[in-house]
Amino acid sequence: MTAVLSRAMRTELLAAATSDELLPLAERLIDEVGEPSVVHPPEVGMVMLTVREPVAEDRFHLGEVLVTRCTVELAGATGWSMRGGDDRVAALAAAILDAAAAADLPAAAEVEALCRAVAERRAREDAAEWAEVATTRVAFEELS
Repeated sequence: MTAVLSRAMRTELLAAATSDELLPLAERLIDEVGEPSVVHPPEVGMVMLTVREPVAEDRFHLGEVLVTRCTVELAGATGWSMRGGDDRVAALAAAILDAAAAADLPAAAEVEALCRAVAERRAREDAAEWAEVATTRVAFEELS
């Protein structure tokens, strides 16, 4: 991952980061820049999870998922987050980091580095999962 992260990719990666990864950077950013303006405080709710069936590629609703969303303004930029679960503090921290990156504050480079670290961790986890299930592959013989 060498290209500049899109906003969608950044928010996705911040949603996948752990609170231990988000909180120290967000707290330091608040100390440096000041308190953000909270547009929508962290709110826990449900969203519909829609998936695509892999063979026919039909979309269907799998069920509802618990999420926490938050919107802030910091240094003239809006930051947004939606994370799985009910961790309000982590959702607020992710929104603050998104706003810092959107405002191109000096901490934006650290936010991008965090996102890249999360992307690399996810790639390693995906590779490990595929390596584990690859041993269950079934090979069919053709009978003549």
